[in-house]
Amino acid sequence: MTVTNNVTRLLDSKHVNYQIYVLPEEKLGAIETAKLLGISPSITYKTIVVVHPSKKPLLCVIPGDKEVDLKAVAAICGEKKVSLPTQAEAEQLTGLQAGGISPLALINKGFTVIIDTSASAYAAIHISGGQRGLNLKIGVPDLVNLTRARFSAISH
Repeated sequence: MTVTNNVTRLLDSKHVNYQIYVLPEEKLGAIETAKLLGISPSITYKTIVVVHPSKKPLLCVIPGDKEVDLKAVAAICGEKKVSLPTQAEAEQLTGLQAGGISPLALINKGFTVIIDTSASAYAAIHISGGQRGLNLKIGVPDLVNLTRARFSAISH
């Protein structure tokens, strides 16, 4: 099945190789997604919105079986404290539904993207395709280049 949205059009226009996986159009966590795809949650990454007082929210891309390390993220930002928004706030900040938040869907929207250093051990990882029910397998170098992301240890 072929799904086309702004993310897939972007990837196609940049000649980026990726694979599409269509899932139920409900809010699935990364661990549930991994189970449905028969893959490890450690290569199924989720995008966590993190807010801090002085700048636009960050997008933290971390393994599905980990949690975002807010202290590490705060240190990266030079802040004393950062926080997680509610689901409704995350949706309002990104314009995307929870379960479909993707750094690829938010390119050129001013978000800083930080990818957990664990992703650098893989050639490709799975991330949301920018809508519920759409998962993409994409090369880590392509993801970094497109989103201008940086690596940091941001999960535990």
